Amino acid sequence: MAKKKAMLIDVSLCVGCNACQAGCKAQNGQPPNEEKFLSLTAYTALSKYNDLYVRRMCQHCDVPTCVSVCPVGALTKSELGPVSYDGEKCIGCRYCLQACPFHVPKYEWSSTKPSIRKCTFCAARLAKGQPTACSEACPTGATTFGDRDQLLIEAARRIGAEPGKYVPKIYGEQDVGGTSMLFISPVPFEQLGFDSRLGKTPMPLLTMSALSKVPNVLSVGGVLLAGIWWITDRRTEVQAYEASEASKKKGAAIQPKDDA
Repeated sequence: MAKKKAMLIDVSLCVGCNACQAGCKAQNGQPPNEEKFLSLTAYTALSKYNDLYVRRMCQHCDVPTCVSVCPVGALTKSELGPVSYDGEKCIGCRYCLQACPFHVPKYEWSSTKPSIRKCTFCAARLAKGQPTACSEACPTGATTFGDRDQLLIEAARRIGAEPGKYVPKIYGEQDVGGTSMLFISPVPFEQLGFDSRLGKTPMPLLTMSALSKVPNVLSVGGVLLAGIWWITDRRTEVQAYEASEASKKKGAAIQPKDDA
């Protein structure tokens, strides 16, 4: 059985050089310009909190909520760790956007054949025994790639060796059931924009627990109503987008010309 992979991100070692994003963009054939937020063309990004930098990317949860809500199996979790996306199966329901506790997936709203975009955890590289592009590009050791179990041991070692430097927590070890992205930090994670309210229980288990208490007839009715709502909401979104595009084109067409 393959060992689950992960990345250990030591916030105290990140200098904000953005080499991780540059390496990610090069790996995925994306425009090389620096981006401050996750987008369709930036699968990893740096957020700054005072003098500290924090990486944002898909956490590749051990029990992914996005996988559990996808009705067509477009999202899958591999034994190595990556949560992968198959655009050929995707029907554009966008349930994954709503379900992700970390608000990661981005949707191609302007595309005629839209897809979801997010960090791939370099699944193709991992399959070949290679590290992720971002960890390979990091010049300071702020991002370390390896076996998840070993990285947890290393994270605990660093915290134990310098208890005055790090808070006594490995974010991602148990949060939402555990993730492939592990963080250690010199300040409480709440100060770095991490959500401390998510708990340790995988969210799909919370959903199943709640649904198990609901009669089947209500569940079926709920699915039917959800489908009707989605169709109506989708139609409204498309109409709003088309109206916005038409307005832009009209505005551009009636721009006054400069006097000769």
